[in-house]
Amino acid sequence: MTNNTKHRFRGLSFFTKADMFESFHIRDFRWFWLGTFANFMAIGMQIMARSWLVLRLSDDSPLALSMVMIAFSLPMTVMALLGGALADRFSKKYIIMATQAANALITLLLATLDLTGLVRFWHLIVIGVVNGSIMAINVPSRQAIISDMLPQEKVMNAISLNNSGMNLTRAVGPALAGVLIVYINTAGVFYLISAFSLFAMFSVGMIRTTNRAADNARKSMIQDISAGLKYAFSDPTLRGLCITLCMPVFFGFTLMFLLPSWAREALDVQSDDLGLLMLTMGMGSLVGSLALAARRSISKRGTWILVNGFFWGIAIVLFSKTDSYATALPFLFLIGLMMATFTSLHMTLMQIYSTDEMRGRIVSIGMMSFGAMPLSVLPFGAIAEKIGTPNALFLSGLMLVAFGLIFAFSNPRFFRIE
Repeated sequence: MTNNTKHRFRGLSFFTKADMFESFHIRDFRWFWLGTFANFMAIGMQIMARSWLVLRLSDDSPLALSMVMIAFSLPMTVMALLGGALADRFSKKYIIMATQAANALITLLLATLDLTGLVRFWHLIVIGVVNGSIMAINVPSRQAIISDMLPQEKVMNAISLNNSGMNLTRAVGPALAGVLIVYINTAGVFYLISAFSLFAMFSVGMIRTTNRAADNARKSMIQDISAGLKYAFSDPTLRGLCITLCMPVFFGFTLMFLLPSWAREALDVQSDDLGLLMLTMGMGSLVGSLALAARRSISKRGTWILVNGFFWGIAIVLFSKTDSYATALPFLFLIGLMMATFTSLHMTLMQIYSTDEMRGRIVSIGMMSFGAMPLSVLPFGAIAEKIGTPNALFLSGLMLVAFGLIFAFSNPRFFRIE
């Protein structure tokens, strides 16, 4: 091999040997990542298709959009702790497979209702509740199994790579769905979503990882859930992580749900243009996840979380005042980047600071926080009906900044979390 050839291969070594991709050397994680990609591709496309269908059925009502999102999110609050207890008691792999199959079936039903013209607004509410309940069981196992597959020093890399797949689908899924709606309508997109869910089930079926949790068979589910809550809120680090996770859930992620309404109101977009806006946010999230994956370790991760949350709120405030693509797209990219960094750091710390036998339940508490999102989405949707979606988003960003500052000043210990 010539010196020039060796030099060229050394130039490519960043992509083949970089710390950024070290978790891909593990076979189970590669299959798991493919399953995660397919699952969240389905979710990303479903958010877009469902939102467009809601707007079509409700004459572009932001309140109706919020109600459907609530139907999907609220069951996570109710069911997430059960999902965590199941993850610590039974095979995470088979829980994931079963829920993927169930999700494929319910989406197939929605596709058929849409295709035949029988779909009604209340169908979306009911199906949203079922989808949300399924996801509440799925996600604690899907997140907690990562720590079963890899040693602790690779968990942040694996979570960041896993989130990069999720964020890539957040970019590609809505954009693809937006374009496909033009050609095959929302019904065709829902059929495709069902196929992605089935592929996700197959991919997870290929992994060999088994639980490392203790045997909880002698305890009741209620006892397991109660023990998980007591463990989380008695530990100062985990308690702080749960609180800081709630702040963007209530005030930061509102943008994701009201973006279709904002886009119609501020820019009068069609489905393909809305897909571009969501693509931009997803690309920002992808860059944030990969940047975090490239770091073997980060010191003062508590500080990173608080600073990130502050600037996230500022970005939403500034975005709410935009009125063109030229100004909206950079802010969406930046917001997506901060969403990904915040989420990946939280998932990493919650898994690292929890024991094997409690990990599923700790992850489920984070999931429960996301399920509480309706507590903000509904009022902000109602506010948007009264004062406009841009003003509602301005208020949500301002509240994220305010509550972040209050927490930072009252909990200085959080800055020292590594």
